[in-house]
Amino acid sequence: MRGHDEVLSYFGKLRAASAARDSLLCIGLDPDQRLIAGGLSAAVDFCRKVIDVTADVACCYKPNAAFWEQYGPEGWQGLSTVRKAIPPDIPVLFDCKRADVPNTMSAYASAVFDAMEFDAATVHAYHGSESVSVFTRYAERGTYVVCHTSNPGRADLQLLACEQGALFMAVADLAVRCDNGGNTGVVIGATAAAEAAAVRLRFPTLPFLLPGIGRQGGDVDAAVRASFTGDPASCLIAVAGAIMYAENSRSAAVAWRDGIRRALPPNRALHPTGHGDLQNAGG
Repeated sequence: MRGHDEVLSYFGKLRAASAARDSLLCIGLDPDQRLIAGGLSAAVDFCRKVIDVTADVACCYKPNAAFWEQYGPEGWQGLSTVRKAIPPDIPVLFDCKRADVPNTMSAYASAVFDAMEFDAATVHAYHGSESVSVFTRYAERGTYVVCHTSNPGRADLQLLACEQGALFMAVADLAVRCDNGGNTGVVIGATAAAEAAAVRLRFPTLPFLLPGIGRQGGDVDAAVRASFTGDPASCLIAVAGAIMYAENSRSAAVAWRDGIRRALPPNRALHPTGHGDLQNAGG
């Protein structure tokens, strides 16, 4: 691994891409076989076309592992082809939600960061800090820990009471403890603005990835108000199907980007500098 370098780091790259495009929009690359006929090659071509028309609008792309694994072994090659089609100044976040004991997590991390060369990834925290830390050990890559999700079933576990309050708050605390020089954030569903605001209050500089906008019904204005701190990395809004399968993907991406812009506080430009030190993001 290279030593940590802000120029090469995931969050440094994200901040620069955000400032260059005046955007907080992360576009999902999730091919649905029910909507894209023609198998893997058609899915790859479809995603490459989305990239071609949105690369000046998106500050990040987020392929979800499941939508590529459904094609079998060849799906990984297709994913690699799509990953290489993304301009090098735009970070690529692999939404794989890996979770296991440290030995297995080491293999997962090597696959994601060494073999596939993604800039960042999502992980689950159920195995504890020793497992999450296997990913955050890659100091120049980003790791988002799933904290509070966008689906209704989240209440089964994520709202359980614990010492820190609700379980999702304990997960946010774990993410901060696993941070390695500012390379760790959390996933919080955009359908849970109140919970996002609570996490933001306790952890003022923790980066958020907010899925659940678009087809899942997340409120852009509420998500941005609950999350944005002035740091472009503080509030990465993910939209997938509502852009991919729109009649005009470019127009949809521009509309989402501009909608997110309008939700920002007045006079808050997206500058790549001025972000906080995540290591000091205590509550």
